Amino acid sequence: RGLCTQVTSFLDQEALGKRLTVLSGAGFDGIAFVGVPRTMKDGEGEGVAPTDALSIYEELVPNRGAILIPTRDGEQGRFNFKCEQGATYGMTQLLYSDTIVEFLTEFAKTTDHRPEILLSFGFVPKMETKVGLINWLIQDSGNPAVAAEQEFVTDLAQREPADKRRLMVDLYKRVIDGVADLGFPLSVHFEAAYGVSKPAFETFAEMLAYWAPDR
Repeated sequence: RGLCTQVTSFLDQEALGKRLTVLSGAGFDGIAFVGVPRTMKDGEGEGVAPTDALSIYEELVPNRGAILIPTRDGEQGRFNFKCEQGATYGMTQLLYSDTIVEFLTEFAKTTDHRPEILLSFGFVPKMETKVGLINWLIQDSGNPAVAAEQEFVTDLAQREPADKRRLMVDLYKRVIDGVADLGFPLSVHFEAAYGVSKPAFETFAEMLAYWAPDR
């Protein structure tokens, strides 16, 4: 069984409902609703807005996810609204800093919402120096917090596997230690954006040896 993301902005309510029925029948336990690609503006697309989908399909999809980007300006209010609309879990953007700790600490103080938080971590291979996929994925022009994450990604890409693993595991530890006692159910998402590799899975294994959701 699994989780998936579903773009909602290009399907009307009936068509999206049929799509979600098919996905649920195929064994997806949770579906995160996402909006238009970043080449378009929020609100474009004639379909269902992701925030509306969270409430419209409450009976059809029991586990409804929302994307959480802790470095994005105004994200506290944005994520709170998604929770009020019915989000049962939040899947973070790939994390390359411990900004999520401060974000969830503040969120726990100011709201009663306690959705499950799916913490996302991505391995950075040397190929990133040529392709820049991860740098593109996390970009946010003019945002100093994201600029710092991009610098970290650039640094990781150039390092040898042992150094890379040490730095990613250290980040993982800081994030887990910082959010573990805030009252949110936690799970983890590991991504090898450039494909399967031994260094990636060695890194993920060391992360899980430190903390895993089933322990």
